[in-house]
Amino acid sequence: MRSMKKILITGATGFIGKALTRHLSETEYQVRVLIHPSRKSPDLPKGIPVEAAVSGLNDLRGLRAAMVDVDIVYHLASQEALGARGNLLETDIQGTKNLVAAAQDADVDRFFFISHLGADRASAYPTMTAKAIAEDHIQKSSLDYTILRSGIVYGANDRFTTNLARLIRSIPLVFPLPGQGDTLLQPLWIEDLANILLWSLDNDDNRRKTYKIGGPEQLSFRDIVISILDVMGINRRLVPVSIPLIRGGTVFADYLSLNIPTNIFWLDYLATNRTCSLNTLPHVFNLLPSHFSKRLEYLNLNDK
Repeated sequence: MRSMKKILITGATGFIGKALTRHLSETEYQVRVLIHPSRKSPDLPKGIPVEAAVSGLNDLRGLRAAMVDVDIVYHLASQEALGARGNLLETDIQGTKNLVAAAQDADVDRFFFISHLGADRASAYPTMTAKAIAEDHIQKSSLDYTILRSGIVYGANDRFTTNLARLIRSIPLVFPLPGQGDTLLQPLWIEDLANILLWSLDNDDNRRKTYKIGGPEQLSFRDIVISILDVMGINRRLVPVSIPLIRGGTVFADYLSLNIPTNIFWLDYLATNRTCSLNTLPHVFNLLPSHFSKRLEYLNLNDK
């Protein structure tokens, strides 16, 4: 009998994956990370010992090998960060289907998946459609899953606040707001999300459950930008800009692979309100989440 449970993480080189790997390294669990075959060295958290399994999500044989002796799976891999160059069908949809099949074959005990608030098969936005289809593959399986439909996640080196700070620094005097900037978001601090994922391992009540989670505040995008400006000590005039104009420019830059701090899928997330109940984290996960403006110190550090 194995004395130590083994965890497989997909997407371990991503923003959430690195935080989760760091948290798990302080526990008794053995961590195995799924690495996509590449000529480049994987950008894994430094100084943390992990076991690596090399396989693409479209390689069923490789996934079955990666699942050997695995008890728990955290599925975080996605191609949404690549914008128009990403393949949501191959990775987020078919890749999840393949991973679920391999996990079932291996009799995995728990399967965790990070989705988005607003995931819906009928959504007009590709990311939300892809997440909903991936959820469906998981929910129809025999696995004991926990799906977290999360608000936008922020923290040092994220793709949200860090990129907004880059954009603020790159544009003098003004800052363009999509529309009036009144879309409501519920930002969730990365450390809170990592703790939720870790603590859920000991909670059998959340098996085969889907939760909508977010931070303790429902903030407009305008308010989020103002908070970032305040912590950076920078003044900018907020200027409403046509959403189709911003979207068109982003799509163009995306296809040219220009180094801009946004992409089309990121704009999809800002297209409509992404909020949920404020009570889920305290009542279900016994966590009082951090307020957005209190966790932005890293933006000042990045500015020095």
